[in-house]
Amino acid sequence: MDDSGFEILFAEDNPYDAELTIRVLRKHHLVNKLIHVKDGAEALDFIFARGTYSGRNVENKPKAILLDLKMPKVDGIEVLRKIKSDDRTKDIPVVVLTSSREDPDIKECYRLGVNSYVVKPVEFEIFVKAITDIGLYWLLLNQPPE
Repeated sequence: MDDSGFEILFAEDNPYDAELTIRVLRKHHLVNKLIHVKDGAEALDFIFARGTYSGRNVENKPKAILLDLKMPKVDGIEVLRKIKSDDRTKDIPVVVLTSSREDPDIKECYRLGVNSYVVKPVEFEIFVKAITDIGLYWLLLNQPPE
């Protein structure tokens, strides 16, 4: 698998939200290469080059990870915990993109080191703007460490 140069790891189990998010990012030319995974276990396998992704180079890190919280197998909070507790991956910007407005989720994500927490807007136009703004900031404006 050629995973060099990818920009976003997108962990989202809802097919509608995933398709819409990917479409918005591509339509606005905010991402050239995106890896979409459908559950937390697959996200961890990709990030840490295990299982199906054991052939990839773990050093090829994304510019950002878009992470849903409510996913099957391993939830987003556990994925975030593992990313931010590993020296190889803790500097990857993680944007939680979720429907959860629950205060304990928000507090726990920030305690674990999330870079941003965005509640998915329900209205189509507002959702499109939110995804566009996320892409503009994390892929074009944010300056990550070398």
